[in-house]
Amino acid sequence: MTQQETEALAPLRLSVLVGRPPAHAFRVFTEGIGTWWPLETHSVGEGGAENVELESRVGGQIVETIMGGDEAVWGTILAFEPPHRLVFDWHPGYEPGAPKTEIEVRFTPEGEGTRVELEHRGWERLADRGPEARLSYEEGWAYVFGRLYAEAAATGDGT
Repeated sequence: MTQQETEALAPLRLSVLVGRPPAHAFRVFTEGIGTWWPLETHSVGEGGAENVELESRVGGQIVETIMGGDEAVWGTILAFEPPHRLVFDWHPGYEPGAPKTEIEVRFTPEGEGTRVELEHRGWERLADRGPEARLSYEEGWAYVFGRLYAEAAATGDGT
């Protein structure tokens, strides 16, 4: 594999500093996901979506409720360690059994606040779609996590 191909499949890593304690930052990411996730632009429902929820337990799911009541599973919780760490597989809109990527979110005290780090990995599992998917998510996570989540966690909104 060339260096360019390796970089195209490298994990995405983003980090934000939130001026709130880890328990708050974790709660906003998990319990409050429906308040900051931009369903109007980042949804699998063609007719729009009503809500997204994260079930706060190992084996729980991240579920989008589509207009009309249908549900789409985005991922399954693999590790749930409040207020420090969350890991889930990620496959919004994919067919059951399709390859999944993985996301880990870490919440670390830093000064008076919390360093929240998101790592999205496993692009190689998507075979030829990996580099294109990674590029798309690079832009998406910058907006969804780097801006919307960071704002919700910093202001106290989201729970």
